[in-house]
Order: sequence, then C-alpha cells, then structure tokens
Amino acid sequence: MDKAEALIGGEWHQEPGGRTFAVYDPATGAAVAEVADCGAELTGRAIDAAARALPSWRAMPAHERAGLMRRAAAELVERAASIGATMTSEQGKPLAEATAEVVSGADHLLWAAEETRRLYGQTAPGATADNRIWMLPEPVGVVAGITPWNFPVSMITRKLGPALAAGCTVVLKPAEQTPLSAIAVAEAFTAAGLPPGVFNLVPTSRPERFAEVVMADRRVRKVSFTGSTEVGRELIRQSAQDVKRLSVELGGHAPVLVFPDADPEAAAAAVARSKFLNAGQACTSPNRIFAHRDVAARFTAALAGHAQAITPGVDMGPLIDAAALAKVERHVEDALKGGATALTGGARLDGPGTFYPPTVLAGVTEDMLVCREETFGPVAPVIEFDDVEGVVARANATPYGLTAYVWTSDLTRTLRVAEELEFGMVTVNGGPLAPPQAPFGGIKHSGYGREGGSLGVSDYLEYKYLSVGLGR
Repeated sequence: MDKAEALIGGEWHQEPGGRTFAVYDPATGAAVAEVADCGAELTGRAIDAAARALPSWRAMPAHERAGLMRRAAAELVERAASIGATMTSEQGKPLAEATAEVVSGADHLLWAAEETRRLYGQTAPGATADNRIWMLPEPVGVVAGITPWNFPVSMITRKLGPALAAGCTVVLKPAEQTPLSAIAVAEAFTAAGLPPGVFNLVPTSRPERFAEVVMADRRVRKVSFTGSTEVGRELIRQSAQDVKRLSVELGGHAPVLVFPDADPEAAAAAVARSKFLNAGQACTSPNRIFAHRDVAARFTAALAGHAQAITPGVDMGPLIDAAALAKVERHVEDALKGGATALTGGARLDGPGTFYPPTVLAGVTEDMLVCREETFGPVAPVIEFDDVEGVVARANATPYGLTAYVWTSDLTRTLRVAEELEFGMVTVNGGPLAPPQAPFGGIKHSGYGREGGSLGVSDYLEYKYLSVGLGR
C-alpha cells in the first residue's frame, strides 16, 4: 500500500487536502506507507454513512446477515498470508504469529455470525387475561469502535462480529501504529459484499478528534474501546453528556500463582508462551509471577530455559516503538538496582529496531516497578512466596482486574482460589483464555463489558419491553 485511505459508505476517500501520516516498521524504523489522516469532516461523513445503512441492515433477516459475515470470514482466511505480512511490517510480530491472528480473527467473526441466528426475545406472563408481554431484542444503533495496535486484526473482528450480528452499523478507528492491517480487513469485508456504510473505517493520527466527533454525535449510541485505562477514563467522562453506552477493555496487571502442588515445568512452559507472546505486549500478559518456595527454583530455571530458546527477530518481534522500549528498560533497571537478578536478557539488543530480549528476573519484590506498573514487554518477574493463604490477597492488591493464572493439582484449591481472585477471567493449569465462544473482559480498572460468546452480542442489544392489551 502506497497511500491507504478511509472506507466510507463503500468508497475509499483521502482526507481533504491530502493530509497523511506515516506508518513505521518497528523492526527497522523505516516508513512503510502513508495513510489518510482523517479529521472531523471524514469522521462525520462516516457516521452519516453508518446512520443511512442502519435501517436496512437491522431489517435484514438474520440468516442473510450471517451469510455475509461468513463470506467475510472466508475472505480473511483466504487473505491470511498477505494480511499477516502487512501486520508484520507495521506491528512487528513474527509472520506465523501474525497469520495465526488473522485466522483467529476469522473464527471470532464466524462465531458471531452463528449468534445472529440465536438472538431470541422472551415472553413473560401477562398481568391480566387480556395482556401479553414480550421482550424484543433490538440493535443499539450506530457503534463507534476504537482498536489497539497490539492485536490489530483480532481486536477488530471481536468488535465487528457481535456488532454486525446484533444489527448495528460500525465506524471504526484503528490504532495509528497499525492502520494497514485494518484497511486490509476492510478490503476483505468489501470483497465479501457487505452493504455500503455497514462498516466504515477512519484512520487518523489524531484520535482525540475522532473521539470528539463520535462522543458528540447522538446517532452514535455505543462506543467500544480497547486501550489504556487513562484514555478509557476520559471516554467514560465524555460519555456522560449523552449517556452513551460504553464497553471498555483497559489495562491489566495479571498475576500467576504457582502453588506447591503444581507441575513447575508445565507451568513454566505455559507461562513462557503467555508472557513472550507478542513480545509481552498484551493486556493479558503475566505481569506478577508468584511461585511457591517449594517449586520456585525448578519453575524459574525452566522459565529461563524457555526464554533462552526464543530468538528475537525470529520467534519474537520488537516492541512497538521507542517509548515502549524505554519503559521496559526503566522497569528492568529499577528491579536490578533493587536486588533482582536477570537470569536471561536484562538489556536491550544492539542494532536497528526496538528489540528487547526475553528477560526472566529472580529475587523480585513487590515494591519494584515491574510489580507496581504494567510493563507491557517481554519481562517475567518471579516472586517467591510461602504463605499459601495470603498469596491471593497479594494477587488482588492491584486496581486492575482482567486476567489471573493459577497452577495447582488440588481441586478444592482451584475452586476456592478462582472464587477469591478479583479478576474477570481466571485460567487454571493452562486452560484457554480467549476462545470465540467465551466472554472476554475485566473488572475494576480493567473496564467493563464483554467481547465474545453470547454475552458479547448482548452488549450491542437493547431489550424493548412490549405490553399489548387484547381487544374483545
């Protein structure tokens, strides 16, 4: 792509005046494309297009909407290699990982397509013999989606899928770091025959302008945002004026609890996969790893072994930009000064790009930055513990509440700890975290609302109460 554009009402548009912004490859620092830098005018036109398309899309029979969504999923799978290559060039993750994300994104779209057929209403007993009561599911209306750079395809389909299934139309702003992947997704939906205006894409390097327009427009009845807690708070404040519905998936600070009856080698292998996926740039990434003293040595050694087997630039990509790299360096330096030991990694790599090696820190204490802030990088801090009863309280000692990981062979402990953990999602012994049939989302400062499964579609529905009196 030389000059990528906005998709509005089924047509591609440049920003009036030709304003663009550059997209960079974090592995080399080189510019890879110029993208239309949309402002208030094109954002407003995108909302116009979505509002025009809404009546016919919501009225379309469910099986027809589902068929279009299945065709879009098929287009994504067919284009997975090329979209994956685009993602690698602008986001940095290895090609195999990027291609797998595209296929996963198609799976989320397929699941949502099938939910289209299951949007049932309800009936309730009438108040009198001549009264009938129904609850009718209806789409919220025009939806604005704001997606992050760390999973630039799957985060789009996890918003688009349930919104389209519910009968909503969408105006979406991708992250300014990764607009090319979003444009490739929009091309796939267009090729699948999605009606004009049902999905509109507005790339911009000025996200605050996009937010101002969508939050002020009463036709936009819901905003779905994935990103930082700071931005999420601002959107929540802005939503109050129009009482606009929000789903916000924000930051995380995920604990891992490795209990003395766990298999330390199996736990280490799974933690390494979760921690170093996408170079640690995931809100679900393990950020505080509590290992019981009885198994800590074996667990930490095995985790370090897995980290050493990862080759940056081959098995793991770079951090997204210089600011992300600086944060990781600051966290590691603080831990080392505080007495922690780097068993692997511990310093940025020489050469081009924003690469940081997989790093395992032992001797970590909870006053260090790696335990107080979300690192968002390939750093695994291990904290030893003795108090089995008190470690859950330590895990809960964070304002965030997205994901927690538990390793134990004790069924009673599994249930008790899972109930006590204050997180929206808990996975035990490596159970899958985000399949399309399950709701994804957090509590506390990690946000509210769910994506995935039937609950994900419900977030895009209103239920209208209908009471009818029967004449004689």
